[in-house]
Amino acid sequence: MNMNIELAAARISRQVPLTEGSIDDALIQVSTLITQLVTARKQTGVSAATGQSTIVRLAKAQNALMTASSDVLRVHKDLAQLAEVHAGFDLHECPKNAITEATVTRLSVAS
Repeated sequence: MNMNIELAAARISRQVPLTEGSIDDALIQVSTLITQLVTARKQTGVSAATGQSTIVRLAKAQNALMTASSDVLRVHKDLAQLAEVHAGFDLHECPKNAITEATVTRLSVAS
């Protein structure tokens, strides 16, 4: 099945924000779970050591999601540049809330 560049670009441009949003959703879920675990530990009066290894694993998963998010944001930028070169799209056609490489770098350093 052959696909022209415009059709491929349209499909990809719809998928990129969905992918970014899915990672954000996963990040929210992991963050919520961490909060619930720590809150439960505190409210039930169990030792601070209880479940600590589980919370640490979740924090590692959270960090991995932040890394994935940064990588997908970089891919978004790369795809926008490819669209400009191969499909004649203007880079300014990306949503106004698109994140710049400088922001991605700051987010990566902060995590």
